Amino acid sequence: MTRVVFSLSVLLLFLLGRTDLVTAQKTAEAKAEAKAAAPTSLTLATLFTDHAVLQRDMPLPVWGKAAPGDKITVQFADQEKTATADKEGKWMTKLDPLQASSESRTLTVTAGDNKLTRTDILVGEVWLCSGQSNMAFGLNGDANAAAAIKAAGDKQLRLFNAQAHATDEPQETMGGTWVLDSQQTAPGFSAVAYYFGRDLRAKLGVPVGLIKSAVGGTPAEAWTPRAELEGSPTLKPLFEKQAKAVEGYAVALENFKKNEPELLAKHKAAVAKAKAANKPAPKKPQTPQDPTSSPKRLAGLYNGSIAPLHPYAIRGAIWYQGEANSARGQEYRTLFPAMITGWRKAWGQGDFPFLFVQIAPHNNMSPEVREAQRLTTETTPNTAMAVTIDVGHPTDIHPKQKQPVGQRLALAARALAYGEQELEYSGPTYDTITLEGDKLRLTFKHLGGGLVAKDGPL
Repeated sequence: MTRVVFSLSVLLLFLLGRTDLVTAQKTAEAKAEAKAAAPTSLTLATLFTDHAVLQRDMPLPVWGKAAPGDKITVQFADQEKTATADKEGKWMTKLDPLQASSESRTLTVTAGDNKLTRTDILVGEVWLCSGQSNMAFGLNGDANAAAAIKAAGDKQLRLFNAQAHATDEPQETMGGTWVLDSQQTAPGFSAVAYYFGRDLRAKLGVPVGLIKSAVGGTPAEAWTPRAELEGSPTLKPLFEKQAKAVEGYAVALENFKKNEPELLAKHKAAVAKAKAANKPAPKKPQTPQDPTSSPKRLAGLYNGSIAPLHPYAIRGAIWYQGEANSARGQEYRTLFPAMITGWRKAWGQGDFPFLFVQIAPHNNMSPEVREAQRLTTETTPNTAMAVTIDVGHPTDIHPKQKQPVGQRLALAARALAYGEQELEYSGPTYDTITLEGDKLRLTFKHLGGGLVAKDGPL
């Protein structure tokens, strides 16, 4: 009897031990799965590539991913900073402010046996350049392209052509790399941004880095953080509108397919008529786009094309957009400032300079959107507007005169970002109107040397 009890005791201890063993094994497996899911190698954020330009005179966030718990060391310009990767593998540290330097230096990041180096790093001025097709418009299509491309080759002008796209959730990375200005890289870069940066280089004499993130045909709500859209009574109904579009997409697609032969026949006739009248041909009927994958979807371009860029230190932003919102000028009065506010919150640098282009009149484009842009300069601090009414084109939504646009933005930057107080950076803007007997007296701001009419005396 004693022997049986002893055997049962041994069996019980064995089973208990086996249970502990199974639990330990499951724990080890869970840890292994967590480690496999976490980053296994050291990475740096998107904008930290060879040939990068870092923003002078302000703290410089440097961040990336590593294995959870890894100790990270960042070395640059005689500075050494450390960080620890969190449970998701994310890490960040900040370099102390640096003076502008054209000296080619190396950024080194280490974590244990892992080491990353980024070479030929300069320190100067960094600007984000965004918007729709007129910002994406390449230098090779500009009216002065031949001369500009021939003169390209400034090694202290650096260009980052981001692979902008829309996503449903904010992203941490995106494609793109820094390149030196050259006759090979300049033609495909934004013409407006290029002329802007070239003018700043000539005036400031320090390295300039331009980050282009732009997508044609896109509205401002696609570039606006979701929180800003949801927090505005004026903008929140856009979500309901988008939901209805998603719900009705299948029917819209079916109807298009059913009516496509008739639509194409009408289009063919319209093209022939336009050709006979020496007018631009109308656009071909397009298959309805799935709202769930459209680059126009709410906050989509902010998530995929802006979120991966912050908090990379920048001086400010230039913006060329509004055509896609031209029929909703009243709404744009709220939307555009909300977008600017959302970007500034994300960067955490306060009200950095935000300079934008007032779109030129084109065909039946509403003037209300231009008024909304003008009002933004009055309601949103540290903003400026470059007028383009004189360099637009009545039938071409993509005017070829991009050099004056970039130059005017650079003038605004010199005044707002670099403190040239005496510089007149804007054309005359309306201020007040008063009644004096049988006359009305108009006053203007930004007069410079006085009012001048382009085609002769006033």
